[in-house]
Amino acid sequence: MIEVKDLSFSYKGRKRIFSDFSMQLGGGIVCGLLGRNGTGKSTLLNLIAGLLTPSAGCVECNGVNTRLRRCDVLSGMFFVSEEFSLPEVKLSAFVDCNAPFYPKFSRDDMKSYLDAFELDSNVSLAGLSMGQRKKVLLSFAFATNVGLLLMDEPTNGLDIPCKGQFRRALSMYMSDERSVIISTHQVMDVDNLLDHVLVLGNNAVLLNETLARISSLVSVVSCGQVPGDAFYSQPSPVGYYAVVPRKDDSETDINIELLFNAVISSPALTEYIKKGGK
Repeated sequence: MIEVKDLSFSYKGRKRIFSDFSMQLGGGIVCGLLGRNGTGKSTLLNLIAGLLTPSAGCVECNGVNTRLRRCDVLSGMFFVSEEFSLPEVKLSAFVDCNAPFYPKFSRDDMKSYLDAFELDSNVSLAGLSMGQRKKVLLSFAFATNVGLLLMDEPTNGLDIPCKGQFRRALSMYMSDERSVIISTHQVMDVDNLLDHVLVLGNNAVLLNETLARISSLVSVVSCGQVPGDAFYSQPSPVGYYAVVPRKDDSETDINIELLFNAVISSPALTEYIKKGGK
């Protein structure tokens, strides 16, 4: 479990990003971390990973302050940052150097993920394109088999076929014992793999729910006219898409991009979900 307690943080000379900010995330989820630019998504991931020091409060992973950078905590998490660099060495040398820090690292799994990304396990990191380097880093991240995997814009730099490869690799990694938090603006790259959404806005958690609970409370409908009880609507090729209270047992897929737009536009929707449809 991740628990953020009364967290405050700001970069030097800049507006405060978090102030008395608190939230919780349970285990065994694939969570989409969403928000407008500047709401602190990347900062939150860095704070969870213990890479930044809050001015007040703390982030705990399974009851341990992550800023302590304890070996037993760090060996159970991996952070794929949007901006990264890899040494210009053979992949085998990179693995030999870094794998010992992760007790559950599997070379067989690494080979499987490299195969999924159509990469040679004997590749040299020198001279690789940014997209190829991203695939190497993702393969290593998945092969660590950590309990908490943090990813910041993991599909940036990947072409369309590679995004499909990423989804297959992530589905291979997922299990009830692992949690994945993905910060992304490219929601459509991962929306069919998410089971939880966390939406940030204005130093607050706008939404922190499972998609199963959301879909039990609201529906997305395609309509010619906007229903009177719609929380949110936007034009579609045949009229409108609208988010409305769920009225029967019929299930509809929740379009996460539409849901995000609805959440940041309609406080009434977030209150309705938080209160369980009341």
